[in-house]
Amino acid sequence: MSAIIRLMDKEFELIRDLVYTKFGINLTEQKKFLMVSRLQKELRRHNFLSFYQYYKYVRADRTGEALVALIDRISTNHTFFYREPAQFNFFANTVLPELKERCISCKSRRIRIWCAGCSTGEEAYTLSMLIHDFFHYDINSWDIKILATDISSRVLDVARTGVYTDENVANLPRELKRRYLCRVSEDEWRITESVKKLIHFGRFNLMREKFPFNGRFAAIFCRNVMIYFDKETRHSLIEHFFEFTEEKGYLFVGHAEAIDRKRSSFCYVEPAIYSK
Repeated sequence: MSAIIRLMDKEFELIRDLVYTKFGINLTEQKKFLMVSRLQKELRRHNFLSFYQYYKYVRADRTGEALVALIDRISTNHTFFYREPAQFNFFANTVLPELKERCISCKSRRIRIWCAGCSTGEEAYTLSMLIHDFFHYDINSWDIKILATDISSRVLDVARTGVYTDENVANLPRELKRRYLCRVSEDEWRITESVKKLIHFGRFNLMREKFPFNGRFAAIFCRNVMIYFDKETRHSLIEHFFEFTEEKGYLFVGHAEAIDRKRSSFCYVEPAIYSK
């Protein structure tokens, strides 16, 4: 077995600052062990003898692939279906009826939802299921799309397959599981094609100075992502979200990510839910 390559304090600071500059993720001193364990494979793959050699390689790589591999290794992507169910219930019982009424009144059938930091896809697929349940047989007469983005190519590859374990779907309501999942093995399920059809998965860095979207979103979900950002980065991102949220649209965040109401343009609705 190869010896563990040690991470010096200065090396940690260099990689930490690079990650913060490029992705807005604030790696505290407590994350040093995580960095050591998760980057060992990358160092060995390129035959580097130190983290400084690896750092120089990432900085010099003009393709951007090394930077993608770095964030894939150190980002944490733990999620499951129907996480924080009160928000999904609010989306189904309040947001969707409001959207339908508002669209009909302005003679439009266009709805756009954004899952920012979608991880392995559970959130986006759950929203698609709820949308199918609400619009039912009428769904094909609506122009509905869910944009699901993440910084990690690795988790997006998992999301696109739409295959999940028994453990992962355990919290999904029985009726949603029955209608929108198919058993593919003893302990795996696959998302139905109708649910997949509404979603576009793509890689996106939330630290972009300008967002490239032409239109606005009726709802933005960015849950349990901003816990990795510092206060100023969170504020800047929330104001970006405000810019790309429709009037009377909603922002959903994680319950540990309360928005500073004195600085934010969003209005508080209920815990972890805000409106424009």
